[in-house]
Amino acid sequence: MSSEIIVSRPHYDSRAAAQGVHQKSPPLEQEVPQASSGSATAGYRSAKYTPAEWFSNYQTILEQAGTNRRDAQNIQHESRTLSQDTEAAALKTQATGTRLLGERLQEIHSWKSELQRHIELLQADTESLLMVKKRLERALDATETPYAIATDNLTCRARRLGAELVRDTVEEELLKEVDLIRSIQALLKKTAAQVGTQIRNQDAQQTLEMDWSDKCQAYSFDDSCGRNHNMSPDTQQHPSSATMQEQMLQDTTEDLRVQCASVERAFSLHCEDLIEAKTQLEMKLAQTLEQIGVQEKNIEVLQRAIHNKEAPLRVAQSRLYLRSLRPNMELCRDQPQLLEGEVRQIDASLESLKQKLSGARSSLSHLEESRMALEKDINCKTNSLFIEREKCMIHRKRYPTISVLSGY
Repeated sequence: MSSEIIVSRPHYDSRAAAQGVHQKSPPLEQEVPQASSGSATAGYRSAKYTPAEWFSNYQTILEQAGTNRRDAQNIQHESRTLSQDTEAAALKTQATGTRLLGERLQEIHSWKSELQRHIELLQADTESLLMVKKRLERALDATETPYAIATDNLTCRARRLGAELVRDTVEEELLKEVDLIRSIQALLKKTAAQVGTQIRNQDAQQTLEMDWSDKCQAYSFDDSCGRNHNMSPDTQQHPSSATMQEQMLQDTTEDLRVQCASVERAFSLHCEDLIEAKTQLEMKLAQTLEQIGVQEKNIEVLQRAIHNKEAPLRVAQSRLYLRSLRPNMELCRDQPQLLEGEVRQIDASLESLKQKLSGARSSLSHLEESRMALEKDINCKTNSLFIEREKCMIHRKRYPTISVLSGY
């Protein structure tokens, strides 16, 4: 062995160094005293280690090195395993997240497409409603002409004369027409107001859905656009269209057309009745005028007959008077005295002729009354016929067509 003094090195923990732990330097051992001789070295051990210590020391180092190596290998193995596990977990998590984001994005695109489709349907329905609203307004304006015609017909027919001023079928149909037009106008106004409200509601809903669609576009990867977020039940179905209003326009137009036809038919039938009655009255007037002429001639004949009886009566009366002046026995009732019977006969004839003349004159007066009544009624019928045909029916030719009444 060397005679040099072996100085022990400070203990160094390699594991602490591997883990980055800073080791405090051990305190320096007291400097080993130099070998000396004599009594001065008494009580001090030699600075040299024993072979056992030497062996123990390097065995300890070997064991520590082996332990450190095994620890390092374990850590390396665990690190590789942990790295692989974490990488696999990260890949799996990322794949799941990518899949979920893809599904989420697909759902958002689907919802956006559905919203876009619904917005287009809303826009189309709103345009249809706007067209219907315009048609309702045009139809409402178009009803003013039928109303004016019907009321004018009633006003004109109020100027009928005498017994012609009657509440007949024509007047009843005209009153029905006026009531129908009023009810149609009220319905058109109410429907137009409802359509206006529906248009405003759909515009508001369309704006809301467009905002919602833009929000989903801006936050496609955010969950703020949830399935039920701002989704109203109306967005899941097509909004109500203008079919009901279209049907209402067609129904009201058809009702007005049917009533107009009823009024026209009533006018036609009434004109036929007027013409027939006027014809009969004119025929009766002609007969009456003929009878008046005949009666006037009959009166003239009776007057001449009466006049012709006056001369024979005066002759017979003069003869009777003169024969009454006969004297004495000559004043007898002889055959010529039968002139008294002649006078009585002539008087009776005159009385009969005068009675007949009175009857003829009375008959003539009645015929004249009939003539005036017939002429007056004919004038009334003529006036009524003029009102019906020249005032009312011609005015009704200005009645709007079906397309105008339906708003087209």
